[in-house]
Amino acid sequence: MFTIDNYIGSIKTNLEKQSDMLVSNLKNIVAYNFSNDIDLLDFSAFIEPTRFELSITMFSMDKEANEVFNEGADTTVFAGSEEILPEVEYHQLNESQLDEFFEFYEQNEETLVPQEQNVFTEWFSQCWAKAGGASLHLPSYFVFHDDYRSFDLKNNQWMDDEEKWS
Repeated sequence: MFTIDNYIGSIKTNLEKQSDMLVSNLKNIVAYNFSNDIDLLDFSAFIEPTRFELSITMFSMDKEANEVFNEGADTTVFAGSEEILPEVEYHQLNESQLDEFFEFYEQNEETLVPQEQNVFTEWFSQCWAKAGGASLHLPSYFVFHDDYRSFDLKNNQWMDDEEKWS
């Protein structure tokens, strides 16, 4: 028998196991000498719900929503994308339970999806703070791949994606 609280609790427990790695990787990012062509950083979460996997990639972007790349010879400046968190498991389940779980998930999807996103966002935001992310002078956002909203890591609030490009 699956419950919303147990499932969300499982996500929190599994993410916590990855916190040290994420904080370490974010500390590396904070130390980068970013290109002046970069207007903002997007930390995009990619979720594979059928395998319960999460990965996060940082993209350096300009105000036209284009990724900025380092096309010059200056190797002291960073521009581009970088994996911040490789695919990690955020929930564990025996294969024999998959059908039952996905039936539970489908019945509770309207409740589960916002709670999952909240857990992922709070966890990333806490790791961001521990890594000294506030010291970055670039606007920085946590986003779910192909979503219409972004979480502003400096102001700790959700916003419509269009707002960050204006």
